[in-house]
Amino acid sequence: MEKVTGLGGVFFKCDNPQEMNDWYARNLGLATSEHGTTFKWRQVDNPSKQGTTTWSTFPQDTTYFNPSAKPFMINYRVENIVELVAELRKNDVTILDEIAEYAYGKFVHLLDPEGNILELWEPAAEEAPANEDG
Repeated sequence: MEKVTGLGGVFFKCDNPQEMNDWYARNLGLATSEHGTTFKWRQVDNPSKQGTTTWSTFPQDTTYFNPSAKPFMINYRVENIVELVAELRKNDVTILDEIAEYAYGKFVHLLDPEGNILELWEPAAEEAPANEDG
């Protein structure tokens, strides 16, 4: 079974998310919104399918990364999240929540051995064939 298929996103805490977004927009050309930016790309083995990777800033006091005390969270793209979570449970991996499903995919959070929170994401509709703009 294939597990991680790529990087879904990088999320990190900062003192002033808006200033950080503005700095990255001005100096590195990222097209940021209040939540960061999303990079679009095409799958190597099927260029008609588009994928995304998110870069996002969070305020220092966010609880989204809890229970991890680290100032970052990595999101990994996966296939068949239900089967993967079942396998992780068998391996005694700490799963923090139940799989949540949204229009843009399924998510679950877990901890690695050093207490880093990881977010697993099985994308939904974005994997459909992209249009000319994507």
